[in-house]
Amino acid sequence: MPEAPQLSPEQRAGALAKAAAARSARAQIRAELKSGLVSVAELLDRARTDEQLAAMRVTALLAAMPGYGKVRAAALLAELRIAESRRLRGLGPNQRAALLERIQQAAQSRS
Repeated sequence: MPEAPQLSPEQRAGALAKAAAARSARAQIRAELKSGLVSVAELLDRARTDEQLAAMRVTALLAAMPGYGKVRAAALLAELRIAESRRLRGLGPNQRAALLERIQQAAQSRS
């Protein structure tokens, strides 16, 4: 098995800082979604250009939504035949449309 590349201390520190910033950005996005400041449709559109958001797992996005948790998110993904490991950038157009449709249906049924 090939070895991981050896990084200089500066490169390692830079990579750690970049990873911490990405985690922080994704946490902020989940908080905005939970509070209702942004919609799932907006986040899916932003994921096309925002690399940090594109790396977020669909499960984490759904679990952050009001009325959803890990179990309901997993059930929805299973119903739509989307892998739990799928990231936002990996959603195909049909998967994206089906996900948005189901979320809108669920929101309407709760209203």
